[in-house]
Amino acid sequence: MNWNRYIKDYQSYLRIERGLSKNTIENYGFDIERLCLFLETNQIEVSPLKISDETVQQFIYAVAKEVNPRSQARIISGLKSFFGYLVFEDYRNDNPLELIETPKTGRKLPDTLSVQEIDSLIAAIDLSTNEGERNRAIIETLYGCGLRVSELVSLKISDLFFDEGFIKITGKGNKERFVPIGKFTQKYIQMYQKDVRVNLIIKKGFEDTLFLNRRGSQLTRAMIFTIIKDLAVKIGLNKNISPHTLRHSFATHLLENGADLRSIQLMLGHESITTTEIYVHLDRSFLKEVMHSFHPRK
Repeated sequence: MNWNRYIKDYQSYLRIERGLSKNTIENYGFDIERLCLFLETNQIEVSPLKISDETVQQFIYAVAKEVNPRSQARIISGLKSFFGYLVFEDYRNDNPLELIETPKTGRKLPDTLSVQEIDSLIAAIDLSTNEGERNRAIIETLYGCGLRVSELVSLKISDLFFDEGFIKITGKGNKERFVPIGKFTQKYIQMYQKDVRVNLIIKKGFEDTLFLNRRGSQLTRAMIFTIIKDLAVKIGLNKNISPHTLRHSFATHLLENGADLRSIQLMLGHESITTTEIYVHLDRSFLKEVMHSFHPRK
């Protein structure tokens, strides 16, 4: 029941905005098609917008009898991502896999960049163009504040409280938080505003949007992905990076330099500290040093 349209839209999202490989995208598609086959076999006619938690749970129980925990975890993760996409695009109000637990198979650690790699990305920007000045401010803001790409493209000038040293971010679920912003990042945003943005012909409705394209309207998430991937190619960086890599790097570097997990959680806007705890696993040598330095039984 009209699954193909949503599957194709989702695969376009995976390719353009998440930058996934063709094989990975195909695997996501196979998982959704497996669900469709289950529905067809059991004569259940329902669209992806109306399928219930109970029906999805029936499918997961059936899958659990056929595949190992790792494959089961991948299928659940893939479907959760698909329905999460539908929620993000306002096709659905809820994710039917939200309460389904993934089998424990070990945690995949996020990719990060070193400070030197981030400096190399920024150094590769062509600052002779207006877009170059803007792109430098964008990358400095992503890394300097740990923003999601959706938070960056929707950032408003009225959200900048530089005198107080904060910016106001509207995150997932329209939840607002205040994130500290350093003088270094402020400087590049102000340079972009003063030298580039002021000269744009701004389209109606985008007067308060901070980062604009050359036509004076809001940048797309896909454009931010393209900017970063092009810079990675330019410096020969052999990593599959995205705007989210800069967010992971922001958190990792804070942790490595002694920030506490609760503070990082607040800056990232994570609902639960268990989400933030993934960064603890990135550098076990750092944790060992902390223990030896501060524990009374070291």
